[in-house]
Amino acid sequence: MTNEAEPGHHTTGWNDTSNPAPGGSASYRGVCTCFDQGRVSNRRRVRFHHERQDTSSQAWQHLLALIEEAAADGREVFRPLAEMSLEERRQIVTLPPSIAKLTAVKEFTLYGSNLVRIPPEIGAMESLQEFTPYTSYRLHWFPYELTRCASLKRSTVSTRALYGNEKLRPPFPPLQPARVVTTDLGLDDVDPGHWGTTAVRGCSVCDRSLEGAEIHQAWISLRVATDVLPLLVNACSASCLQALPKPPEGYVQTPHAGGPGLSQPTADYA
Repeated sequence: MTNEAEPGHHTTGWNDTSNPAPGGSASYRGVCTCFDQGRVSNRRRVRFHHERQDTSSQAWQHLLALIEEAAADGREVFRPLAEMSLEERRQIVTLPPSIAKLTAVKEFTLYGSNLVRIPPEIGAMESLQEFTPYTSYRLHWFPYELTRCASLKRSTVSTRALYGNEKLRPPFPPLQPARVVTTDLGLDDVDPGHWGTTAVRGCSVCDRSLEGAEIHQAWISLRVATDVLPLLVNACSASCLQALPKPPEGYVQTPHAGGPGLSQPTADYA
């Protein structure tokens, strides 16, 4: 965890994406009104960001090329946003599944991004040791597959932007009902406003294909590297949910479906 600037205030001192737009406004990031990230407050029902990535944009094609280049040369430090213009950064709201090719990357920096989600393929980054999505104020959760990065030891995350964080306890979006059958569901193209993601191909826990299976969605808060993160689980069975680790003290102690009725520990506002 890091001492954080308030959302909307630009922080300097980083070499990759610390350049403010003309006039000092961070125009490469969209505005997020999901919940107040500065203080405890009464909040309306929280939902997932619904934006879809424009995969026809020049920005997306540039990002794909950067990933291919990094995978080909086996680099250990990957800071893709440092090589993109302010306008290109604004257009990137997720990462492509091809990040699974970045098996040599040890340091992955996404400082000041406009991301609203990260795909589960990040779990294939087996060498990842340091993950920095700091000041990505629209990024409120992470895929459970991040726990597969066994070498991950350091993270720098704007924790006040996270669902269920200990300072503010913002609510979690409600998840899909338990035991959704995928027979008639296009797993490669689901509604991110309802599912949190645009694809649910494999079980977050055992990696079994979800084709024709059931989907048991759940939230769980776990310590990953430096921080306790809200993780979204897409499990193939109740037994996979039961196999999840126990959350640390001070967080909801079982996997849950989120929603306004969820009881969380009292916020430790400071």
